[in-house]
Amino acid sequence: MVLLESEQFLTELTRLFQKCRLSGSVFITLKKYDGRTKPIPRKGSVEGFEPSDNKCLLRATDGKKKISTVVSSKEVNKFQM
Repeated sequence: MVLLESEQFLTELTRLFQKCRLSGSVFITLKKYDGRTKPIPRKGSVEGFEPSDNKCLLRATDGKKKISTVVSSKEVNKFQM
């Protein structure tokens, strides 16, 4: 999966939609992202990890190509416009 900047993500997303316009589908997912790259262990000590800012992880795929970006919660409205 390719992690892109916001502007690059929107450009690639446009390309995915154009490619799948006549046949195919594009799936977009959005979830809360706290900046962790490793899962939380079930047992043992849990580090005091506090995210500095809530973020959103956006992913898009057409089944073959996957793209993603991370958007700050303060910039979500601007990103959606």
